[in-house]
Amino acid sequence: MTTKFFEERGDQSAVKAEIVQKYFTAWANIVLPATQQYGGGKIAYIDLYAGPGRYKDGAASTPLLVLQKAIENPKISAALVALFNDMDQNNTQTLQAEINALPGIERLKNPPTINCNPVDKDAEEYFATTKIIPSFTFLDPFGYKGLSLRLVNGVIKDWGCDCVFFFNYNRISLGISNPLVQEHMAALFGNSRADELKARVEGSKPALREQMILEELSCALMEMGGKFVLPFRFRNDAGRLTHHLVFVSKSFKGYEVMKEIMASASSTADQGVASFAYSPADETMPLLFELARPLDDLEGMLKQEYAGKTASMRSIYEQHSVGRPYLSKHYKGVLAKMDDAGVVTVSDPEGKPRKRGTFADRLLVTFPEATI
Repeated sequence: MTTKFFEERGDQSAVKAEIVQKYFTAWANIVLPATQQYGGGKIAYIDLYAGPGRYKDGAASTPLLVLQKAIENPKISAALVALFNDMDQNNTQTLQAEINALPGIERLKNPPTINCNPVDKDAEEYFATTKIIPSFTFLDPFGYKGLSLRLVNGVIKDWGCDCVFFFNYNRISLGISNPLVQEHMAALFGNSRADELKARVEGSKPALREQMILEELSCALMEMGGKFVLPFRFRNDAGRLTHHLVFVSKSFKGYEVMKEIMASASSTADQGVASFAYSPADETMPLLFELARPLDDLEGMLKQEYAGKTASMRSIYEQHSVGRPYLSKHYKGVLAKMDDAGVVTVSDPEGKPRKRGTFADRLLVTFPEATI
């Protein structure tokens, strides 16, 4: 199965790899200044389902792309500890050869470690009980075996640790109702939540089924410590949902950075608000959750939720944007428009003059009382 998976890199795999490598570089540059205190001057990239390193057509897969980014940056190359794992020995041997052949690989102070182990209960136990240095972990199983709440929580529990994982929606959607794989579903959703979800999705329409499954997954991750959860959808040539890339973090900064990256990778946008989805057909798809609200709704939501309150632009963004598709620029644009229309009152706590066309994070916005 994994051999077939790496036969040829499609558009979706390229987008997935781009999201991961862009976040790795941004994350590394953010956490590096604090690593002397928290990580002994080191950061880690962990990939537990690394594969052979290249697709059959010669295209580099995520492990090589991440290492290439590290090689290009002297600060990252001096601090990076890379751990790759795959349960297929042929994959690990091929990956080792591909890494050895990377131009500039000698610039990495710490040679990458490659293991050949199954991702099982032992892996869960290790990450659950071992304190790890600041790490960005990528989990990309071909199906869902080995992927569990405990594993995800284990790789994000310590400071500076984030995770993004492949969520095979089609197989998991089928697995929820399959009694033969209930152990895997319980590991992914929790026992009681998996049972409740099985009953709820019975006979539901596809769009609602996706909404319920993603909602329960997000809630389960948050209960385990992942305060910020961000899914990115992939659809096939016909526009049918196939899988998700799910980001999990305890840090709003990480959430903010990944949201910007996923927004730029989206194949469609409505009023400049990204769909957080990619389809080779580049079609407009039905959008789910709060990650589907058009920009026109933002002003109304802010007026309702902040009625009679005063808050800074940055605090509004950090509190209101979680679980919604809006970026900082959307809030600044809408608040500036409301200010120009006299809907809100804006003041600068530092007393500095406003620059035309800008809306600083520190600006205080006072909203009117709600009208009956």
